[in-house]
Amino acid sequence: MTTFVDRVVLHVRGGDGGHGCASIRREKFVPLGGPDGGNGGDGGDVILEVDPNLTTLLALQRHPHQRAVSGRPGQGSNKDGAGGDDVVLTVPDGTVVMGADGEPVADLVGRGTRYVLAQGGKGGLGNAALANSARKAPGFALLGEEGEALDVTLELKTVADVALVGFPSAGKSSLVSVMSAAKPKIADYPFTTLVPNLGVVQAEQYTFTVADVPGLIPGASEGRGLGLEFLRHVERCAVIVHVVDCATYEPGRDPLSDLDAVEAELAAYKDGIAGLNERPRLVVLNKIDVPDARDIAEMVTPDLEARGLRVFPISTATHEGLRPLVLAMGDLVTAAKELAGPAEPTRIVLRPRQIGQAEFTVRKQGEAYLVSGGKPERWVTQTDFSNTEAVGYLGDRLARLGVEDALAKAGAVEGAEVTIGGVTFDWEPTTPTAIAAMGPRGSDVRLDDHVRLTRSERQARNAAFDGLSDEELARTWDAEA
Repeated sequence: MTTFVDRVVLHVRGGDGGHGCASIRREKFVPLGGPDGGNGGDGGDVILEVDPNLTTLLALQRHPHQRAVSGRPGQGSNKDGAGGDDVVLTVPDGTVVMGADGEPVADLVGRGTRYVLAQGGKGGLGNAALANSARKAPGFALLGEEGEALDVTLELKTVADVALVGFPSAGKSSLVSVMSAAKPKIADYPFTTLVPNLGVVQAEQYTFTVADVPGLIPGASEGRGLGLEFLRHVERCAVIVHVVDCATYEPGRDPLSDLDAVEAELAAYKDGIAGLNERPRLVVLNKIDVPDARDIAEMVTPDLEARGLRVFPISTATHEGLRPLVLAMGDLVTAAKELAGPAEPTRIVLRPRQIGQAEFTVRKQGEAYLVSGGKPERWVTQTDFSNTEAVGYLGDRLARLGVEDALAKAGAVEGAEVTIGGVTFDWEPTTPTAIAAMGPRGSDVRLDDHVRLTRSERQARNAAFDGLSDEELARTWDAEA
């Protein structure tokens, strides 16, 4: 027997991006072959996809940890690494994705609807992609980014046109079984039904789905009984049908008090934000095949009709009164669908950065400084700090973005402690230069103290050298060295 699960917590992670490759083409009779390191492959995504044939989140409850495949690293000869495969998790129709703060981030309704839950990391660029007119043979490559990791909660809210609500043993499951081909478990004791049962009803020109919502008793909206677990399955319905037991012998119960108790729980659920009070309603007085029950149904019908409710006395045992009830359900469902209009297609909303909006922020924390922003933090994760040329390339990127100017405006001085993306270093202002590496590959001459000069200092120095003889120029270099 399939176990019904309508709420699970998932721990997901996208695949990591593959590292770029730093390689130089070495081939006989090919001098200065140049860089040929390929890019790393992108990591795979973790994707949710709606499968209408599913009715439970059981498979995800058994495997709550999901991770996509990481991308492969790049190789020499301009070979890019293979991308990681996506992990596609199928979920039932009506699954809601909620973030760590409990706020819904996606509502998956409709066959084939997809949502990228955790994105894979981008692969790092190889040195062939980093080469330019100034840096002809980079001795470094960028590292791949880590995949997105997060914890989410999935909740299933049954997608049905009609919701049957009422006290336990009122006959809701029996009504589903006689109106449709569904075969729920039916017994003569309370709380026989422990999961919502779905059935498809076809009558004349009408076709709609019916859900039996179990466990509604007084206090259900506050967590008593099973009602709180299944009240969410009423939210999406277009029509609410109260199934009232007219043959109960429990003291203190009668059709009117049962109806009022269930209505109070629907109104109290989530403080009424689900809009359940505005849904059209029908009242079914069940078990009129019992003589006393038929008399009770005849007595309470005028009171219910005085409230503006349509009343249908029925018997699921003899099928008496079922046809008018099914046609009334079909009319209300059709009217609700026409009022709602056609379903809107799934849309992806792109929110570009506003014009003039800063790509990073600099915040002073005591004597230290924190730089936050998507680009700086991503660039730091892509940098191999064991390669000084890669560190110099990072410095160029940060300077072009304006990070150095922002730090200076914030009051940072040379040697100040700066943190970007979890990496802390002592800030030493530099000026981007077109010639990134004047020394061996894998090194950056700007990290040497005797050549760290500003542009104006270099221009003044070059002007001072003009007119010197070779011997005087040699003596000057030897003295500085």
